[in-house]
Amino acid sequence: MKNIPRPCKSEVEKYLNRWDSLENYVLQESSLYKLFHKTYPNNNDINDILIKASSLNDFYSTNIFSIFPVAKHILELDIDKRLKSGDTTLVNDIANVTIGGINKHFYSFATKYCSHHNADDFPIYDSFVEKVLLHFKKIDKFEQFNSSDLKDYSKFKNILISFKNFYNIDKYGLKDIDRYLWQLGKEYFPKKYY
Repeated sequence: MKNIPRPCKSEVEKYLNRWDSLENYVLQESSLYKLFHKTYPNNNDINDILIKASSLNDFYSTNIFSIFPVAKHILELDIDKRLKSGDTTLVNDIANVTIGGINKHFYSFATKYCSHHNADDFPIYDSFVEKVLLHFKKIDKFEQFNSSDLKDYSKFKNILISFKNFYNIDKYGLKDIDRYLWQLGKEYFPKKYY
């Protein structure tokens, strides 16, 4: 069992300060913020969606090898009202796309696409966040869930809120918690490349 420091305000602050020193991530995020909120805030033009989806795919290495069908799918969903209202069912609707007759489920990408439009209502899922949440569930039993629950977006969001409440770090927004958990996961559960 890895000896990961227990979540608390000082740990969150430590990782948020560390985040601010990571120039490449800070600049990527500010570029994406400009793209999603100032340059192309809506999702009713395929060109706008394509540039946002391509940028996310590149910056986050989401490994979508054919981004056009994903952008077209997002356009067809007419998502702007649902993004603003924080409709968590939107994530699975975006994630489930057919490319070349094959059904794909781009869950992590969909959380990132929604989050970059509305970070207050759409936390980002990725494998590092999953590993940290499962670790602290095992250690402190802050919530009853299993790995597959994290792939159900409404449950995932509720688990993150429970995590914040249990460790008394609820003053932080979901974006801050994401940055904290992602860095913690990257540090303590690094991916092994063979």
